Amino acid sequence: MSMQRSFIRGSGSYLPKRILTNADLSKMVDTSDEWIRERTGIQQRYIAADGELTSDLATGAAREALANAGIDASQVDLIVLATTTPDQTFPATATTVQDKLGIRQGAAFDVQAVCSGFLFALATADSMLRQNLFKTALVIGAETFTRILDWSDRSTCVLFGDGAGAVVLQTGTGAEDEGVIAHHVRTDGSKKDLLYVDGGVSSTGTIGHVRMQGNQVFRHAIANISSAVESVLTDTGYTIEDIDWFVPHQANQRILNGVAKRLGLDEEKVISTVAKHGNTSAASIPLALHTAVSDGRIKKGDLVLSEAMGGGFSWGASLFRL
Repeated sequence: MSMQRSFIRGSGSYLPKRILTNADLSKMVDTSDEWIRERTGIQQRYIAADGELTSDLATGAAREALANAGIDASQVDLIVLATTTPDQTFPATATTVQDKLGIRQGAAFDVQAVCSGFLFALATADSMLRQNLFKTALVIGAETFTRILDWSDRSTCVLFGDGAGAVVLQTGTGAEDEGVIAHHVRTDGSKKDLLYVDGGVSSTGTIGHVRMQGNQVFRHAIANISSAVESVLTDTGYTIEDIDWFVPHQANQRILNGVAKRLGLDEEKVISTVAKHGNTSAASIPLALHTAVSDGRIKKGDLVLSEAMGGGFSWGASLFRL
């Protein structure tokens, strides 16, 4: 039976030019390439140039997604941008992207759910398209996350990088197993002190830096992510064996391995880009998705499962067919 749905028509990404390797980091803080690789799987990360804004990265990813979808920017009537590192306190960075793309219709706004942001943005745009409020959406995850790092804290500064990824969503009719299929998003504010930034507009009047209790975050991540994935599968009637590709948030290779093992997922189905990108927060899922689409691993018709967990705590999972 056909119904109103949203479909991913194209994907894109943008990475800054500067690469910061583990060897580079070892000259800045007490760490080593071996220490970082063993604990995180990360080899390098990208760093935005001076004067390069989150909106610049987001616009670059959006343009590539539109080109790959064969859709002109003039058709876009919704932009939902997930970011923790906006250009300004206001207006929303999505409105700057809207302007840079020359879009003069529709709506544009930001979503803030840290590393889970892209999935929250995808669920929001999907819901709006299904309700026929809009027809064509850009869903973007973009971060200049390195600007909120304490470069003297080796437990956090080795983890993160900058980048952006985007997808184009468009309304259409299809069966219930086509297009974007289901989401499960949750938060637990009681855990907010385990991963946070120690600054803010109404608290300190400063930007602040990332603070994290890594062992606690690791433990909760595997449990929460696995629960979200299982909920999506239960709600839709799929099993883990039905999944063609698993595109997780690229937080840490140990977390990726832990979730895959807990779910009984074939490791060959797991898309991992954490070694090259580091943790790019809200950008990591669309970056990883576009990487796997571009190199031919993920093909049209494949069933894809994504998951993420971030500060808040926020977490979630989404299921879609390309």
